Amino acid sequence: MLFFYFISLPLTMGMVILTLKYFSSPDVPNYVLFTVGYTWFCSFSIIILVPADIWTTIFGNYSGGISFFWSLTYWSTFLLTWVVVPTIQGYEDAGDFTMVERLKTSLHENLVYYLCVGSIALLGLILFIIFSKNWSGDILGFAMACSNTFGLVTGAFLLGFGLSEIPKGIWKNVDWTFRHKVLSHKVAKMAVKLDDAHQEFSSAIVVAQATLNQITNHDPLRPYTNIIDNILYQMLKEDPSFKPQGGRFGENDMDYNTDHKSMAMLRRRLRIAREEYCRYRSEYSSFVLEALELEDTVRNYERRNITGWKFVSSIKPERTGKLGPSFDMMEFIWRCVVRKQLEKLLAIILGCISAAILLAEATILPAGVDLSLFSILINSVGKQEMLVQVAAFVPLLYMCICTYFSLFKIGMLMFYSLTPRQTSSVSLLMICSMVARYAPPISYNFLNLIRIPDNRKTIFEKRMGNIDDAVPFFGKGFNKIYPLIMVIYTLLHVTNFFDRVIDYFGNWRIFKFQNQDDDADGFDSSGLIILQKERAWLERGHRVGEHIIPLARNFSSMNVDIEPGSNNTMASAVIGTMSQFKPLNEEVQHVTSRETITKKHSSTREHQNKQASNTKSTLEESTSFKSVMRPKSEKLSSKWELMKFGLVNFKSILEVNNYLPLRQTEENTLSSITSSSESLDDIFQRLKRPTLDLRDYGADNDRMF
Repeated sequence: MLFFYFISLPLTMGMVILTLKYFSSPDVPNYVLFTVGYTWFCSFSIIILVPADIWTTIFGNYSGGISFFWSLTYWSTFLLTWVVVPTIQGYEDAGDFTMVERLKTSLHENLVYYLCVGSIALLGLILFIIFSKNWSGDILGFAMACSNTFGLVTGAFLLGFGLSEIPKGIWKNVDWTFRHKVLSHKVAKMAVKLDDAHQEFSSAIVVAQATLNQITNHDPLRPYTNIIDNILYQMLKEDPSFKPQGGRFGENDMDYNTDHKSMAMLRRRLRIAREEYCRYRSEYSSFVLEALELEDTVRNYERRNITGWKFVSSIKPERTGKLGPSFDMMEFIWRCVVRKQLEKLLAIILGCISAAILLAEATILPAGVDLSLFSILINSVGKQEMLVQVAAFVPLLYMCICTYFSLFKIGMLMFYSLTPRQTSSVSLLMICSMVARYAPPISYNFLNLIRIPDNRKTIFEKRMGNIDDAVPFFGKGFNKIYPLIMVIYTLLHVTNFFDRVIDYFGNWRIFKFQNQDDDADGFDSSGLIILQKERAWLERGHRVGEHIIPLARNFSSMNVDIEPGSNNTMASAVIGTMSQFKPLNEEVQHVTSRETITKKHSSTREHQNKQASNTKSTLEESTSFKSVMRPKSEKLSSKWELMKFGLVNFKSILEVNNYLPLRQTEENTLSSITSSSESLDDIFQRLKRPTLDLRDYGADNDRMF
């Protein structure tokens, strides 16, 4: 009866442990890992218990074991979600120096949260008293139904978004050209974010050191400064390649030495700045490596007859030994042939499952009609216990994946981050809270899709209660109406209805949820040049992202997209720079016109320029590439930007096509190896110096704060 459940438990535990090791940062403490792991385990235990509950309900073999496991997992998840996890999350986010102070800060920050939860509970109690005359359930069922009403409604829309996006995204990413366009934009965006995070981390270090220097040895705040000093030392020791540059003083950056609370704020700022820098560096490296591997895949496929169907990587060492050629051939077959076909097949299968789920959700309302393929399959299997539970587990697992995919995608834009090996404690705790909060509603929604003979209810449905009974003012049919609303929303999303409405009303663009289709309208030229530079640096033995900071700052004020049907004289220079990417973009080869120069990442760059112009003081003006004075004339500024863009692409063309004279190449080889991006800026700065009276910026790369 519980055979499938007991088999799935160790597999679930192993999956939780591997997931934590893959995503968690090395700085995450053990008690946070235990809390997150146990919360995930309880949440997934609810999901794997649903098939066993369906089996016992169909054949009437009710067991006290299932009832016990339901109570244990559900109430553990409930307490973790609403009490334990928020408290630990506030504790981890606090910057105080003692355990008691951090706990006080956590409770104070969560006071509003607990007041909101208490208000909702009080409202539920009032409703229970009002409708208690005709009450047929129990208090616990009423409480469970009320607590999961929000998850049922919002989870339905999250599910609908995932049902549409996951199959469509897999199908589109099979196209190498489409994926390379997306990666070129992601690399350019992430390079700018990494530059901003690098400057913020540098500013936090500068402010911390300046604050430490202001406090004497006899000051009461001296113990706090010693702690911050040790933290700063450990940060730089763990990452010796980090070189602070571009650090700036803000308006209130010298006010951290007033009391212990301000020192706690400084410590928190330093921690958050470091976490963001490490996260963006990890994401940037993953995007760059994926793009370079994609270029190698396309290049090997185009030259398959020459290489003899062997995969030749330009960023990995060559395999040696007797089995080396065999492994190269296997890698070629997997990357260039099999993987693409399997991804297409997976997209088709997931698309069919999504359609079956939508059909089942849409036919809940009609009574006496069972068009749910999952219900028909479960009832037709008969008395095969394992087949019944597998047939129930597979679609339920897919519904969870779709819901969590949407939840993570939306949350990563606003609340938290999920980055391999760089996810902080606060993000892990917030994610586990969301996972636990949506596990019971997803399971309840799936149970509504299964028509059990004689209208028998599962143990989970009996314990959780019915929304129609718990909250009568929603109406007796609300439990069957809200899935139909989700189906309509999903169909509108599939047809891009919302994007068309937002595009029609131009002022509504701020509400548009950006997806990868917005990054596939053309190649990002800055992203392609960055990829070209990263490949050259890898071939010289450098690491990914080692020299990207100054290069990203050059591109932060200039961006040109390569799109079909464009018209501009500078497009030819960019096309020449990208001549090595012809196999990935055949349409670029035929570009003969350009109508507009679009600025894709204007919001990020406007914020960056605004921050640079509003800063009142700097530690050293020569330590920032952005300390250049603006020209008095906007026309002159535009001319310099165009000239800089032309010089960057002209030098890139010379490097790609080996047009530099041999003598000059030999003389400049050593300097270009040490700082290839700096040599590009030398040309531009040297031309601007007579007009703008620039200061020497050569010490920028060597200065340490």
